[in-house]
Parts: sequence; structure tokens; C-alpha cells
Amino acid sequence: MADNVADKKNPAVRVRFCPSPTGNPHVGLVRTALFNWAYARHNGGTLVFRIEDTDAARDSEESYQQLLDAMRWLGFDWNEGPEVGGPHAPYRQSQRMDVYADVAKRLREAGHAYPCYCTTEELDARREAARAAGKPSGYDGHCRDLTDAQKAAYEAEGRPSILRFRMPDTTLAFDDLVRGPISFDPKDVPDYGIVRANGAPLYTLVNPVDDALMEITHVLRGEDLLSSTPRQIALYAALAEIGVGNGTTPQFGHLPYVMGEGNKKLSKRDPQASLNLYRERGFLPEGLLNYLALLGWSLAEDRDIFDVDEMVAAFDIDDVNGNPARFDLKKAEHINAEHLRRLAPGEFVQRLVPYLQAPGLLPAEPTAEQLDLLAKVAPLTQERMVVLSEIVTMAGFLFVAPADFAVDPEDAAKVLTADARPVLEASVAALTELPDFTPDPIQAALRAALVDGLGIKPKFAFTPLRVAVTGRRVSPPLFESMELLGREETLRRLRAALELLPAS
Repeated sequence: MADNVADKKNPAVRVRFCPSPTGNPHVGLVRTALFNWAYARHNGGTLVFRIEDTDAARDSEESYQQLLDAMRWLGFDWNEGPEVGGPHAPYRQSQRMDVYADVAKRLREAGHAYPCYCTTEELDARREAARAAGKPSGYDGHCRDLTDAQKAAYEAEGRPSILRFRMPDTTLAFDDLVRGPISFDPKDVPDYGIVRANGAPLYTLVNPVDDALMEITHVLRGEDLLSSTPRQIALYAALAEIGVGNGTTPQFGHLPYVMGEGNKKLSKRDPQASLNLYRERGFLPEGLLNYLALLGWSLAEDRDIFDVDEMVAAFDIDDVNGNPARFDLKKAEHINAEHLRRLAPGEFVQRLVPYLQAPGLLPAEPTAEQLDLLAKVAPLTQERMVVLSEIVTMAGFLFVAPADFAVDPEDAAKVLTADARPVLEASVAALTELPDFTPDPIQAALRAALVDGLGIKPKFAFTPLRVAVTGRRVSPPLFESMELLGREETLRRLRAALELLPAS
């Protein structure tokens, strides 16, 4: 796939990522951002980051800041947009209202848009009648050709009006970069609103206007927006006629649906759709992006693990598959685990620190001793972990204060029974006088005391020890864990466990 990629590069490519700041970012949005970013970077082109925040009722400053934070966390950079500026600033639509008002006025004066005075009740009644007659139920063009007298009569009544765009009476066709040739019959694409009755511009206007003014060459977006494409193509032509933009229409590529449980389109309301969920669990950005890239694209048929640089080198929108892609959490976790194992030891330790700080196991400024301890336990956990947050359950026992250490109640009930008493007593005796408290001598002493001395199989001998010392049945290697805890704390925990055991 990567052969001759240099021949395909097009520095003139200008793509945009234009989310609305409503709620937490979701993985479908991230997949769209990834494909646009990779396409721009592959071609040496421009990524425009634009904020579509004209819906004051739903947009929020908090969500806007979350979007910026998410882009930084994912490692995306942009050539134009918030915080970096650019020749088409501002890049927040809420700051461009005068632009949209001027364009709407010019569209109306040129005859490409007209006022529509239909009430909601009238529209609903006519739609219902059309459906009953087996006809298309879209807008029927009632106000399309009103005379000046009719308009004056409606306005005398005090009727509010929206501004509708006048669709051409011709078939609209385009060559989708993902799906190939697509055409729409004019009867299926009726005139549509572009400005509300209160003068607020709608997405149907502002999105194409900004694309035209910002000279966007390629629009890569979700399949759910495919039905709006003929409207936008018609509007681009009208904008070119009135001198808005450079007169060209972007190429469109509609990315496949991301499907969730029950083979339904993954909604932003689905729990597994939230980007914040994956950050909190401890997915690496590189692991998550690797998986999301596979939702419609692949580096090679026999290769699922790759980094973003490899993706950028090979990515071409022509290689995107239009079939729906199912979000598979297990596969996402597997890929993330592979990226965890790829981290260099020092980098792995740095990534772990915030997840130990969150529950208070490490302070805001860890000491050198704490970081040294983390560096020692990290190699014992790196091969076993799927997400970074697992460090809390796997190694939190090393960082908790002695007074706060507690054994998991479920594991204690199953393992720390009366039968464990001889095991713990023999272990205390074996470890108390052990001169060399390192893994090999610890293991030899405990095997001699428990397996040879008490005749207990290793599985039954060491499990009570693991629970007593680490608090859980699953932990890093037992003998290395004891060394890291130290003789004094190991023995204190064994004696504390003995005190909790039921009587024989």
C-alpha cells in the first residue's frame, strides 16, 4: 500500500475537522479527526481545526476546552484554528456571525434563497397529506414563488419567516472518494432552511460557507452526513456565483459507520463511545488511535499493530473501506496492551504516575524514593497490563500507607480461611531470620517451609501469602513483591493477616 506514496502527495490538500462543543468527545469523532489529520499529514497539506459553536443552547465553553484537551492528548496538531490562528480567523463560528449574515443577504438578493412563512402546523399538515398520498414528504415549495403582494400580506399578519435555499431542479451527482459515484434526484432533495426566524444561521449555511471561505479541498466526514451532501454541492455553486470563496467545490469522502452493541450505529450516548472513558481507564493515545484507524482502513491485511507515523506514511482516502465497522472493545484492549509493551521503561513509568496520583497513592510531587520504587515494580507489571489504570490494583499495595493497607474482602473470604493459618505462621518463621531478603532466597526459604515442610502444593501454599502481602490474588510476582515491600512490612502484613483469620 505504501509503494510510490511520494507520487500521490498533494500539498494543496486542505481538510477540516469541525466538531461542535456539545458534551464529551466520542470515539467516532476521534476517528474522523484521525483520518483528516493523517490525510493532511500524508500529503504535506493543511488541517484546519474549526469549532462549530452556533448552537448556543447546546454548546458550552467546558466542552470547547475538552475538545482542545482531547486533541492535545491524542497528539494531533493543526495548521489553522484555535490557539494557532491563521489567514481565515476566527475559527469559532460563534465569532463569525457577521460573515454568515452578509452571505445570507447576498444569497437572497441573488435569488438563491427566499423567505418561507409556513408555520410548523402547516408544514406538518402538508407533510402528512403527502405521505397519505404516497408522495415525498419534504418541503413542498409553498413559498418558493410568492409574489411581493403575498409576502407583504404574510408580513402584515406578523408571520415570522425563515430563509430557505432554492435547490436546482436537476440531478446532483458527485464522485465520493470512499463510495464512488452517487447521485440524488431533485425530488428527494427539497429546499431547506439556512437561517432561523430569529436571524440565527443554521449548520446548513455556516458549514459550507466556512468551507468555501477557508478553501477546503476535501471533506472527510461520517456517512450519517451523506444525505446533506447534495444540498451543500448546490450551495457551493451558489456561493461561487455570488463571489464567496474561490469557486471550487470540495471532494467528499464519507467514512463508514462505527457500529456498537446489537449492530447499531455507535451513538455518542453509548458508554463505550466516550473518549474520556478510555483516558480514565488508561488507554494510550497511540493504542487507541491504532485501533480507531482499523475502523475502515488497514495498513496491511496481516498487520494490525502500527504507530501513527506508519499510518501517515501509508494513508490514502482511496483505501478506506465503505462498509460499516464494528467497535470491538476486546480488540481495542489487545492493541492497547501491545502498545503498552512497546513503551521504553522510563516512558512507561512516566505514564503510570498520574494513575497512582488519582487515588492518592502518589503525591502531586513524588519523591525520588517513590519513583525509584515505581521503576522497580514497572517491569514486573508491564507485560501483564492492558490499560494503565491497572497499576492501582496490581501495584498499589506497594505505595499505600501501612495503616491504610487492606485485603480485598472477596479474596480474603476465599483464601484467608482457617486453613491458611499454618501457612502464614510457617512463612513468618521462615522469613524472620532470612539473612538475604531477595527473591531467590525468599522463594527457597518458603518452598522449604511450606512445600517440603508442610507438604502443601505451591498453588495452595503461595496463594494465601500473595493475598496477605499484596491484598489480592492477582499481583506482580510474589517474591519480587516481598523484596520491594521489605522484610519489615512483609512480616507486618503476614502477622496482621494472622490476626484476622478465623479460629481453627
